[in-house]
Order: sequence, then structure tokens, then C-alpha cells
Amino acid sequence: MCELLGMSANVPTDIRFSFAALARRGGETGPHVDGWGITFYEGRGCRSFHDPEPSARSELAKLLRNYPIKSRIVIAHVRKANRGRVSLENTHPFTRELWGRRWTFAHNGQLKGVKKLPLSGFQPVGSTDSEHAFCWLMGRLQARWTKLPRPAALDRAVADLSAELNGLGVFNMLLSDSRTLYAHCGKRLCYLTRCAPFGTATLIDEDWRVDFAQETTERDIVTVIATQALTRDEQWTDVARGDVLVLRDGGIRLLKPGSGPARTVAAPVGAPRAC
Repeated sequence: MCELLGMSANVPTDIRFSFAALARRGGETGPHVDGWGITFYEGRGCRSFHDPEPSARSELAKLLRNYPIKSRIVIAHVRKANRGRVSLENTHPFTRELWGRRWTFAHNGQLKGVKKLPLSGFQPVGSTDSEHAFCWLMGRLQARWTKLPRPAALDRAVADLSAELNGLGVFNMLLSDSRTLYAHCGKRLCYLTRCAPFGTATLIDEDWRVDFAQETTERDIVTVIATQALTRDEQWTDVARGDVLVLRDGGIRLLKPGSGPARTVAAPVGAPRAC
């Protein structure tokens, strides 16, 4: 299985702290040695970095740890290959354009028979089941609307299509159109939200501690979502299987499988740094 990392914030935010933990899991504290990638959004545009080398030993990953790119939406992935060879074209996240927006997608899990799903305007570059699923999802959205729909309609469509893909196996997924970060839990995801009053956090995978009160303002809201908890002294909330989180500006709304509007997620109890 691969590991995912996503971030949604209401102000441009430095992801280096969380990315450092994820990168260590790519060959040092974890077995995800088959490549890694990360995408940072800046408005509707995004900058992406990919490397088929293990992130724990990647010179590019080391560069990013020292380069404070600030973004409001970030998607990152470390890969343990099970479908598709180890190569640059098979590293996540994958990106495509739709409705004048750059979409980004990362996935872990296996989807049996996904390549039997017909594709239309979007075609894979690599050979992974993940990229095929992304192209199928994008094609279904394009067939439904000729222009960007209203957020509530798009939220429900992403949730419904995610449920279809989850029926083929395990579909842990992060997806963004530069406006919203979507997260679908097929087996395991967790998240936390940081806002005032901020406190300190320590990484699980290395000896790095940050006092967020010194790095933020009182109005900042940052939500981090990951396959497994990244810090040892904060409360992470597990996402239920089948649920979709809709993240905008650091806030979270929850979509349950089936019909019904999204609802705001309640704050985790007992976490002084969580809003």
C-alpha cells in the first residue's frame, strides 16, 4: 500500500513539516520505495514534482524540505508498487485539465478490473490502475457537465463516483480542482485541523518539533489528512470507510455514502490545537 498526504488551508501554508514525515516513510521508516510526488496549488495553477527514486533518499525531496513553497492545497504520495512498473510516468499525483482547471489525483489501494471501465477524452500515460481510475472519473465528470458546476453538485458527483470505484477494491483517494480538496476513505485515512490557540507538534518519524504559535496567525486554519498519523502529540481523527471529506479553506464537510447534503464535521474533542 502507498501513503497519502493532503493539506487544505485558508492561507498559503508551508507543508515541509508534514512532508518530512511522509518522505521518511519512503524507504526509511516505511517500505514505500517505488517513487513519490507532490503537487502545490497556487491559484488555479499548480507545480508538481515527481521522482521514481525512494523519497527518503531522493535529492529532489531533500531540496523541497529546504524550499518553503507555501500553498493552500497540497497533495503528496509515496508509492509501494503493486500495479505498473517503477517509473516516472507511474508516480502519483497525476494531473489533467478540465473546465479550465488543473485537477490532481493520488490513490492507494488496488482496484480489480478497473481497466475494463471505458475511457473517453482522458487517457493514461502510465500503466497503473490508479491513473486509469482517474481518467475514468474525469471522463464521467466531463460527460455530465460542459462547464464547472456548482460546488454542491460537484461534491455529490465526486462522492458517487468514488463509491463506484471503491466497489472494485480499496479506494483511498485525494483529488483537487484547485478550489476543493476531496478525500475518499476506502480503508484508512485520518486528519487533524490546526487553528488558534496553536500549540506544539512532534513528528513520529523523526525528531522535529514545531511550535505553531510562532509560525501562524490567529486566523489561520490548516487541515492535514494522511494515511496514518504523522505527529505523536496531536489528536488525529479516523475517517470512516466510504466517507468523503470535502475540504475548502481548511474547513471540512462530510459526505456519507448515498444521498444527502454535506455536513460540517465537528471539532475533535480534547485537542487544544484543533478548532
